[in-house]
Amino acid sequence: MSKLHVQALHVHPVKSLAGTAPEEAVVEPWGLSGDRRWALIDPEGTVITQRRHARLALAAARPAGGGRIAVTAPGMAELVVEVPEPGPLEPVSLFGKKVETVVAASAAADWFNTYLGVPVQLVHLDDPAVRRPVDPDYARPGETVSLADGYPLLITTLASLDALNSLIARGDHPEEGPLPMNRFRPNVVVAGAEAWAEDGWRRVAIGDAVFRGVRECGRCVVTTTDQTTAERGREPLKTLAAHRRIGRSLAFGRLLVPVRLGTVRVGDEVRVLE
Repeated sequence: MSKLHVQALHVHPVKSLAGTAPEEAVVEPWGLSGDRRWALIDPEGTVITQRRHARLALAAARPAGGGRIAVTAPGMAELVVEVPEPGPLEPVSLFGKKVETVVAASAAADWFNTYLGVPVQLVHLDDPAVRRPVDPDYARPGETVSLADGYPLLITTLASLDALNSLIARGDHPEEGPLPMNRFRPNVVVAGAEAWAEDGWRRVAIGDAVFRGVRECGRCVVTTTDQTTAERGREPLKTLAAHRRIGRSLAFGRLLVPVRLGTVRVGDEVRVLE
């Protein structure tokens, strides 16, 4: 087996939008630098994602310097969004928990309202060091997370995707495969591992950084959404339910928390320490 190494990195500046694939990324306590620092909310203050609006898959965000982001979508002119000035905090609901954020300029709301056809606002997580703790069932004191689903990073492996696609090919809906990795929206993609090896990774070193493997990543309807068309299917959830049920989770990938910061790069060796 070849040496484990980073095949790709992914940063999603806005939760549920397409992101970027940088050659390197700085690891911060709450995730890769710039990852999921922005999100959309509905008029009730609830964070919205592809779970509710599949067309978010077709919009994209990229860093534009100084914390700013540039957003694009079909039929829309690119918009550069400035980091909001310090101001009143807007409590938003993310998976039933309150997180304090800052509302972006009204131009961002107008842009997304036009694209989605529903009223939304764009919000920014101004201080990830204090705003949102990691799930206390799995966290150590002081660990925080961005606006990601629950943990700072998600790692996946090419071998596990190949194994899953082989199962889909033998299942009830082979026409829906093979699936690309972007269905799973990982931060770090690893080549050279054996299928499902990441299930047992308790401590992993990548570049200068070290991570604690916390738990499997339970998957949702977003994985059934074609990230290039926004159309939904049945896979991979049907196959994960049959072959990858771990506790209550339909599992693909492993969730990580940084324990030593640094920089990770495409091509870096991945060393399993425990």
